[in-house]
Amino acid sequence: MIKSMKNLTLFERCLWGGSVLALILVFSMGTNRDWWTLAASLIGVTALIFVAKGFVLGQVMTVVFSFFYGRISFHFRYYGEMLTYLCMTSPIALATVFEWLRHPYKKSAEVEVKNMTKKQVAVMLFFSIVVTVVFYFILKALGNANLLFSTISVTTSFLASYM
Repeated sequence: MIKSMKNLTLFERCLWGGSVLALILVFSMGTNRDWWTLAASLIGVTALIFVAKGFVLGQVMTVVFSFFYGRISFHFRYYGEMLTYLCMTSPIALATVFEWLRHPYKKSAEVEVKNMTKKQVAVMLFFSIVVTVVFYFILKALGNANLLFSTISVTTSFLASYM
């Protein structure tokens, strides 16, 4: 992780540090002392900066984040979030680790970028519709809190994971 941090620009390190500081400040000012949430937030913000840079470590951290977030989501009865992260985001991030390790960009810590074809975009949109419909009924049967927003969240998470 230290090597990956050194590969960030000064701006990126400041952005990450400011995000971490903001999370800790908001957590310390609140009345809810759910340490799982703080840990998940810190892992998540760190994973995001590494994923944005195309570093494999970001995907590894996304797998870890998924388990933390899945536990939190279960506690608050956000079953869509839980299922999305444990059954979709985590396995896709794990598969991405292996893909990224196989396709480095010029022997660096970054990944090679690939553009999607029109056919791949069509397949992605088709499956996002299928996932949306299926998860709507699953979440409804589970008595998910905020059904509409959870369904939309599943769809956007699917699209993000697919890409």
